[in-house]
Amino acid sequence: VIFFSNTTMQQEGFTSFKIFQICIFIATIVVGLIGNGLVIFLTGCRMKTTVNSTWFLNLAIADFLFMLSSIIDNLLVLGRLSLYFMRYILQTMLTLNLFASIFFLVVISLDRCLCTWMVVWAKNKRTTLKAKIICIIVWVSSIGCSFPSFEVFKFTFTFLTTYDFIVGFFIPFLIIASSYTAIGVRIKRLKRVKQLRSYQVIITLTLAFFICWFPYHAINFYQIIAGKNNWSASDRQVIGTAMIVSLYLVYLNSCLNPILYVFMCDEYKKKLKQSLLLVLETAFAEDHLDFIADTKERAGHVNTTELFSACMSYVVLLQEMILNHSNLVSNQNSESVNNLI
Repeated sequence: VIFFSNTTMQQEGFTSFKIFQICIFIATIVVGLIGNGLVIFLTGCRMKTTVNSTWFLNLAIADFLFMLSSIIDNLLVLGRLSLYFMRYILQTMLTLNLFASIFFLVVISLDRCLCTWMVVWAKNKRTTLKAKIICIIVWVSSIGCSFPSFEVFKFTFTFLTTYDFIVGFFIPFLIIASSYTAIGVRIKRLKRVKQLRSYQVIITLTLAFFICWFPYHAINFYQIIAGKNNWSASDRQVIGTAMIVSLYLVYLNSCLNPILYVFMCDEYKKKLKQSLLLVLETAFAEDHLDFIADTKERAGHVNTTELFSACMSYVVLLQEMILNHSNLVSNQNSESVNNLI
């Protein structure tokens, strides 16, 4: 997924368009790293472990590692560093996390579909242990699916393009679209009040995956056609520019995942606000921490003293009431004895 590595870029230097490409790339990466980093922080540190948090945590890890590997790989290319082994490892991580991100989107859509149609089953059988096992299976499957892209196998570009399209887009898109269609049918049958918002979310999730991934695979097929038909250099240049735009969309998908799948949830938004408020309070009130602590200690001391005094007064009052009652009883007994005499 390297788009700064062609020889013409290295020979011609940096034009204004190339600088614009780099700026867009860096902005997309930074936003994606921050968004997915927040999801990792919230799901890993601030929230109770649930099935949904397990999905979102692993999805965020896959997107985070994908973007981190990409920016390191591109920096190596821009620096013209010929570290073959390092770049081979980074390319492997890119492919691995790319498949993992897509597969976790499939798992999330299937899980939501099952929770909508099989409510009782999901309530009884849907556990965090099973979710963790499924996550392990997804990571192992991602490693297996990334094997054909290893250079040691020496597959042709046509085979790799077809393989990536079927395994990395066509099958996942069918599952995601079918799952959200089934959810939409279920929502319509239940006749919920917020049907419009539910449909908007479903359409947004499906279209986001399609728009971000379809251009990349389509342009790869165009490259195959261009190679077979001996297209001119200008046509190839157009395809190269289109490939860059399609790669931006791929990175955009990793940026949108935290927003579409996590931050739209009310619970996650609440936890995020609490975390941000805590960070801001700590940052702006750092100089006053000692003063606040002393004030709280003094307030606690005063409150404890007042409580102790109140308790002692209550004990003294009880003693006086008991003593008065005893005197009253003894006087009544004396009067009774005198009357008998």
